[in-house]
Amino acid sequence: MMGDILRDSDGVILKNPNIASMKEDVLYHISLSSGTHDLKEMFGDIRFVCMGGTPKRMEGFAHFIQKELNIKLPTGTVLEDISRHSYRYSMFKIGPVLSISHGMGIPSVSIMLHEVIKLIYHAQCKDVTFIRIGTCGGIGLPGGSLVITEEAVDGLMHPYLELHVLGKMVQRPAILDSEVAKEIKSLANEKFPHYKTVLGRTMCTYDFYEGKFY
Repeated sequence: MMGDILRDSDGVILKNPNIASMKEDVLYHISLSSGTHDLKEMFGDIRFVCMGGTPKRMEGFAHFIQKELNIKLPTGTVLEDISRHSYRYSMFKIGPVLSISHGMGIPSVSIMLHEVIKLIYHAQCKDVTFIRIGTCGGIGLPGGSLVITEEAVDGLMHPYLELHVLGKMVQRPAILDSEVAKEIKSLANEKFPHYKTVLGRTMCTYDFYEGKFY
């Protein structure tokens, strides 16, 4: 468990003091380790972590980013699923962008975020932005609308994640970067004027069918 996460101009700071003193930190579910991989060499230039539900979607997104950034791979190489041996998540790196699937549901997302945030810490990345991309149901909006989340809530509309940690109930505030949300909305309005783009709240629950019908 990592506890709270802070970030400053020097990168990610984990408030769990034990991680810094570990001889090896095994990021089991993404098939990496600080003992067997040079994480700084491999991932030190990451500026964006883009997440989505399915492996195929995030592989497609990695190819899209490669085209948009005009990144040419060395002859004879292809985009590789870095976490393929974990059989749980798929992760692709293209330039400064990490594209990774997170599966479905809060537990799956939580496991992925724990390990990817530690990856960013070990790689000594700076000023990294995390963006989740995907689909969801909507209330009061036509299908096909683009909703940029400014606040995440649980099934009771509380703006925090509630979970058990060491036998105690802990609440983790679901705080998002409002400036990033506004910047994305501004870019969407400019680049995709034919889409209805709004800022809104997104509900995240533990159940796909019953949990999110308020």
